[in-house]
Amino acid sequence: MGRASKDKRDIFYRKAKAEGYRARSAYKLLQMHETLNILDPAEIRTGAVDLCAAPGSWSQVLAHHFKSVRTAATAAAESAVPAPRVVAVDLQEMAPIDGVSIVQGDITSEATATEIIRVLNAPEPGAAGSCSRREDGDEQDGDSAQPPPPPPPPEPRKADIVLCDGAPDVTGMHELDEYLQHHLLLAALHITVFVLRPGGSFVAKMFRGPNTPFLIAKSELFFHQVRVVKPTSSRNASMESFIVCQDFRLPPGYVPRFTAGEQDVGHRDAEVGVPSRASSFTPAAPSYAYDTAACPSQDAAASPRTACVLASAVLQPFMACGDLSGLDADFCYDREAGADVLAPVQPPLQAPYLVAAAAGAAGAAVAGTGVLEEALAKKARVEPTGARGSDGGSGGA
Repeated sequence: MGRASKDKRDIFYRKAKAEGYRARSAYKLLQMHETLNILDPAEIRTGAVDLCAAPGSWSQVLAHHFKSVRTAATAAAESAVPAPRVVAVDLQEMAPIDGVSIVQGDITSEATATEIIRVLNAPEPGAAGSCSRREDGDEQDGDSAQPPPPPPPPEPRKADIVLCDGAPDVTGMHELDEYLQHHLLLAALHITVFVLRPGGSFVAKMFRGPNTPFLIAKSELFFHQVRVVKPTSSRNASMESFIVCQDFRLPPGYVPRFTAGEQDVGHRDAEVGVPSRASSFTPAAPSYAYDTAACPSQDAAASPRTACVLASAVLQPFMACGDLSGLDADFCYDREAGADVLAPVQPPLQAPYLVAAAAGAAGAAVAGTGVLEEALAKKARVEPTGARGSDGGSGGA
């Protein structure tokens, strides 16, 4: 699709380029903040973590928002106020963003979680290191003065909010796309329990489907309030929505870890007599929580109070974020006459089409590296020769 036709089809795509955002998804975060105030400066002091951040539009929104908050706070306090950190994490290489620390790593790796904590607690650039040194003017005799014991190291600061707008490459098979997206969301939730402070928030993209109640139930184990929202900048034809989780707390007795212990895999609990969980990520839950037909007891099932509690645990609010009378993501807006077609704010650094361009310009050189063969094989898998007729149609009289 050409730039001019896409500008006409998608008003948020055109608006994002005009305002300097790398992707139209920036307005989804802005609309969620407008409705739910998820970026409240009173709640965000340490920083935010943007998982699956490429190309970086959400990181741009965070950096701009924190910078404006810092400017206002500095003017009110008449002294420099440090801005919250923004840490962008992605498996791919990202172009630098002003005010954003970029971590290239896998969100399923413990090393990535450790690096996020390190970046959040790193000293400000140019800040003088603090040191304590005892300088006594009077001399003291021998062993009469014992040096005080060193203070215990402070607990590392953790993020106030974790966001994830990542999605797998869409295959066109909706069930598979939903399955992969749900596993990506669970991976984001898993690393969140390591890097998020108590009381923090978590926002992630999800595809609504049959497994949506499972994701909500999983999130409610760690967050007091869970809502599913859809910004107006998200197309109505898309099953995309966002799960907004607030007031984080670890379940009693739960110890986060990336690797499951030997006792957690393939063994049975002799006292309880039930299979142990295959992953330590899932805290213990009542057996009836996963069976809609079961309940602790028949008397409890007949109780109106129990019925209300179970209903409130299943039914979650689905909210619209943004001005419903504003711009429509599914509407085609004409461009102004003579308006220039804007170039993308930040072209991708590792775009797949670069392989094809390199193959066309220097096919012999690329063929020697095997990249051309791989690209042609991928094209053959996606576009089988037998499926295309000579007239370019789908066949038939």
